[in-house]
Amino acid sequence: MQEVSNVQRLSKRVAGLKPSGIRKFFDIAATMKDVISLGIGEPDFTTPKPILEAGIRSLQNGETHYTSNWGKMELRQAIADNLLHLYNVKYDPTNEIIATVGVSEALYLTFTALLDPGDEVIIPTPCFVSYQAEVIMANGVPVEVVSREENNFMVDPDDIRKAITPRTKVIFIGYPSNPTGAVATREVMLEIAKIAEEHDLLVVSDEIYDRLVYDFEHVCFPALDESIKHRTVLLGGFSKDYAMTGWRIGYACGPADIIQGLVRIHQYTIMSAPTTAQDAALEALKSGNPYVEEMVAEYDRRRRLLVAGLNRLGLHTFEPRGAFYAFPNIQASGMDDETFAEKLLLEEHVAVVPGNAFGPGGSGFARACYATEYSKIEEALHRMEKFMSRHG
Repeated sequence: MQEVSNVQRLSKRVAGLKPSGIRKFFDIAATMKDVISLGIGEPDFTTPKPILEAGIRSLQNGETHYTSNWGKMELRQAIADNLLHLYNVKYDPTNEIIATVGVSEALYLTFTALLDPGDEVIIPTPCFVSYQAEVIMANGVPVEVVSREENNFMVDPDDIRKAITPRTKVIFIGYPSNPTGAVATREVMLEIAKIAEEHDLLVVSDEIYDRLVYDFEHVCFPALDESIKHRTVLLGGFSKDYAMTGWRIGYACGPADIIQGLVRIHQYTIMSAPTTAQDAALEALKSGNPYVEEMVAEYDRRRRLLVAGLNRLGLHTFEPRGAFYAFPNIQASGMDDETFAEKLLLEEHVAVVPGNAFGPGGSGFARACYATEYSKIEEALHRMEKFMSRHG
């Protein structure tokens, strides 16, 4: 039998992708008992009952077949109505909205549709671990622009302007932010829109956490004005706002020619978003708002507990106004962020994610997620107090 060649069989593009910095700590935690996880970035709530029941009805009614590549028209219409109601931004459900397998697929489709080899995408960091990888897999080049603690991790538009080159095609933004919990003001968003128009760039805006804001009004980027809407792809979904992470349903909205490009890829790679999840998402938009408000109120209670507790321990934490993350500065521990996360897990069984997993600007910080029970956050803070008494 001929021996298998040792020649690299993966593409250079894929072989060069870095392993997710998040997974390492989840894998360690999975082997331990009595771990309190402040690491997993998903709601701890179960999907609200009316949404669950809609999914069950869908299956019982035999809705087990493919839908249109674009997604069910009823869902696309409901998404359009919801965006109009919340942000006064209008999309035509017939050709400006596609239902996707979560925002993750929407990211993949968008970058694959927009980028030619060597095209650059400006990405503020620290950021969600998938952004740079999705650009690379689409043969693009991520250009990282660091957001700083002194600015509450809101990107400085001047830094975006300085990063533009003749190869720049897209400015990517993601607010509220994972991992920092940062939000962006209308003034900053307007300045980014001005830069995009001056340089004739596209904007991709990931707004998956749009409803999870605290004492702040979310700024929907394409709603700034009609001209910026025509150069923006808006990504959204149901995972975070409606506690539907496992349903895998999201959407992309944008100019008809761009969304048609997404559909061309989607029809060959996915066919259609899960039918059951589409029906559940439709119910979420019909009746889910009271549940969203309840979850936001509880997240806010936990947010105040965690941020105050971290600051009390000497781990300086700016006030996050969105998503469900705090991003403490861990320099008072005398450790780098990876050592801090590893020792905290092994010594006190509290899991956080080192900030360097989220790209430049994340080193020296840790992501702590407050999408877990209030009592567990209290216990985690108690354990961290013991940890800092030894290491602080």
